[in-house]
Amino acid sequence: MTATLHVVLDQLVAPTDADLAAASRELARELVRTAPKGCEVAAAVPAGPDAAATLEREVPGLAGITRMALPRRELAAAWQLGVPSGAPRGMLHSPTILAPLVKHDRVHDHDQTVVTLWDLAAWEHPEELPKMAVAWHRSMLKRAVKHADAVVVPTHALADRLAEIARLGERIRVIPGAAPLGFAVPTDEVGRRRALDVPSGCLVVSGGSAPSARLDVAFAAIAEAGSDLPVVVLDTLDGDDEAVLSMAHVAGLEPGRVSVRGAMDAADRAAILADAVALLAPRTDSAYPWRVIEALALGVPIVATDSAVHSEIILDGGLLTDEDGLSAALATALASSDAVERLAVLSGDRGRAFSWTGAAERVWQLHADL
Repeated sequence: MTATLHVVLDQLVAPTDADLAAASRELARELVRTAPKGCEVAAAVPAGPDAAATLEREVPGLAGITRMALPRRELAAAWQLGVPSGAPRGMLHSPTILAPLVKHDRVHDHDQTVVTLWDLAAWEHPEELPKMAVAWHRSMLKRAVKHADAVVVPTHALADRLAEIARLGERIRVIPGAAPLGFAVPTDEVGRRRALDVPSGCLVVSGGSAPSARLDVAFAAIAEAGSDLPVVVLDTLDGDDEAVLSMAHVAGLEPGRVSVRGAMDAADRAAILADAVALLAPRTDSAYPWRVIEALALGVPIVATDSAVHSEIILDGGLLTDEDGLSAALATALASSDAVERLAVLSGDRGRAFSWTGAAERVWQLHADL
């Protein structure tokens, strides 16, 4: 008898977040590749055109596809209300919080539902999100408290914070994510940077003008460190460029020194990070630091605020400091080529701790334990 793990892959057919889409794709691929004997992986997706073609391309080897009767937005609303809408029975794993969280019998029917939380933005800084998004996430977590057999988070720091918010007990499990499979310096890196008009030998920061990104802290640290290296800001939202540049100007960074870039594909990010002198990570919230993970994968020197998440993820793979010491730490990191090279080695060593293969194996073990 074959056991089927149904994976909710809404982000692959109706993406709302590029990092969640990448995480869903990479985890699903490795779940297929590492499936134990007698097990297979199938997809559960919202209604929409070309879902089969997309999934065959993105996740080869799926045993089947269950297509819901509703498109993603309507499906999210239905699952928020506890309407299963034709969701498959049996083992179900969602790489996000979107799942049919309804009453089921794990003991007699062997039904399991596991969901994933990558951040706690709806609880830690709800003012930065649309009110409907905050209400949806909070409602889904309430349903998870009632009906999820496990809630996966990527760090112990996030697990501790989640335990303060929701009564999940021992159902919280920690399984870290990783950089996209094959994330590496592209062979056409120089051409990509030229096309993106990104300066060589830059400092990289990720985020936008929202307070949680703490770009003001990063810009102030760069200005105080005394470096004249160009600065590239990744992951800004549409319409956010002027606000980010204004923050840089207020911090004392010269006009033209800061370049702002929005969403881009993994190869472009790798091309930029590959030529970066360092990544500066000023955030202190519970969100999974995707760009830090990618920097570790490429061996990019990292200077970060010593938050609970950064302490756990970066460990000894970079320089960690409190906010007041960020500029001094950056100056130390940039003091010489030897200092940069030493941090690069530490970063690359730490980066090998994260893999989607390991994540997939732990997901299989989690469902076996349940």
